[in-house]
Amino acid sequence: MAELTIKEIEKKLTSIQDEKDEFLKDCEQDTRKGVQALVQRWKKNKAEEKALEQQYKDMTQYEQALYKKGYKLIAGVDEVGRGPLAGPVVAAAVILPQDAYLPGINDSKKITEQKREELFKQITDCAISIGIGIIPANVIDDVNILQATKQAMKKALLSLSEKPDHLLIDALELPIEIPQTSIIKGDSKSVSIAASSIIAKVTRDRLMVRLSNDYPQYGFEKHMGYGTAYHLEALKKYGITNEHRRSFAPVRELIEYK
Repeated sequence: MAELTIKEIEKKLTSIQDEKDEFLKDCEQDTRKGVQALVQRWKKNKAEEKALEQQYKDMTQYEQALYKKGYKLIAGVDEVGRGPLAGPVVAAAVILPQDAYLPGINDSKKITEQKREELFKQITDCAISIGIGIIPANVIDDVNILQATKQAMKKALLSLSEKPDHLLIDALELPIEIPQTSIIKGDSKSVSIAASSIIAKVTRDRLMVRLSNDYPQYGFEKHMGYGTAYHLEALKKYGITNEHRRSFAPVRELIEYK
């Protein structure tokens, strides 16, 4: 070991996967502080990797149970944008292959924008099929947000290139002739729902950024249409756009006040 530099050891450790590897054991015996720091970093990275593997395994329990029953094409379904004062509600349906591995996947609200973008690419690269459903503000006003959400989900399912044989849906049931399981907080319990949550979130955020080019004074790219202090102040100052949901209280109250 002494003949190897710390830089050389660092490079070699990157290829080590097994905790019982002889080279790793030799490193543990090396008294150099730099080598000990490398060993500790390797162990920390390994522990994080194992935790992600376990988390992913836990989040596939619904899917694995359905695979055992003979289902093959399981679609996760979720939406984003029920709460904002402006912009559409967006739903996604995602069918993942049985051997998919997406470490770090979770409810889109629980991960950073950078991680969402990374996972968005990984999901689109590996998914069997992805469907998107977008329902605009005027329809939300006409039918209410719950019905608009269901419409977006049905639209997402109908745009899949493969017909799923079972649905895993976050907290809702759909009037559609496909067997389905509704899971409360499903976007943190099922990889399929989490994947659809990420696809829907990134898709909607990109739409809101594009809308900010048409309506720069509202700051849609910052708050994605949610009722922040900045957004409410802009509404009072500049009025209501076609992208605003007139049935939602802060917008409705502004109309009534005027």
